[in-house]
Amino acid sequence: MARKAIFITGGGSGIGRAVARHFAGQGWFVGIADVNRAGIDETAALLPQDASSRHVMDVRDRDQWAAALDAFAGESGGRLDVLFNNAGIGTGGQFADMPPAEADRLIAINFGGVVNGIYMALPLLKATPGSAILNTGSASGFYGVAGLAIYSATKFAVRGLTEALEIEFAKYGIKVRSLMPGFIDTPLLDQVSADSNAPARDRLSQSGFEIVPVERVAEAAWTAVHGDKVHTTVGKMAKRLARLARWFPGLIVRQSKKIDGLGAAGH
Repeated sequence: MARKAIFITGGGSGIGRAVARHFAGQGWFVGIADVNRAGIDETAALLPQDASSRHVMDVRDRDQWAAALDAFAGESGGRLDVLFNNAGIGTGGQFADMPPAEADRLIAINFGGVVNGIYMALPLLKATPGSAILNTGSASGFYGVAGLAIYSATKFAVRGLTEALEIEFAKYGIKVRSLMPGFIDTPLLDQVSADSNAPARDRLSQSGFEIVPVERVAEAAWTAVHGDKVHTTVGKMAKRLARLARWFPGLIVRQSKKIDGLGAAGH
């Protein structure tokens, strides 16, 4: 049998790169997809020789999905054991200040890209016994976060899609899972928000928020696709928000105010 294979969007940096390294280290073949060709090349250079394929693509374009998956299948022996819908952007800011065009872009990439990926990859997933879909969600998908309204809404959508398809796709033998991380140590935390000269990383640290090493997300991804939980939280903040959203939703208002304007959680 061909070795197991994973196709990763947003594989040129951050969570996608860490997951690529983790799965390749377990002997998997890795399809690295991203809009950033240089990032793809950097990720591939960190993997064992002949362990990856490279795919420059925009998750908003289904034709590009089709071409990338066709090329990937040609190198993976026709296998797609895991589709990792990870590509996303983390634009934050007050709803009233966000240009509608940027809101459209957030929705198209963070949610539309996931929908596109599942549609286009479904034939390969059906043809691979024991396959799984893993979607990158966010702690802000447990309760709406002020200053991240559109971003948070896209992650709610990803969460809802994951839960529904976990039920629908059971008849195909396909597991559907999500990662729900808090603030992760990626370059996105180095962005400076419009209302501050300090990077989000500095503001988070000063406010006492945990920043989770990206390697822990990669470990969680491995656990998620091999386990039985639909949602896998990563980091103390994500676990806390999950509990509060279930049992004490009113308390989250104070938490939301603390992270208002700090930038996107988990991506």
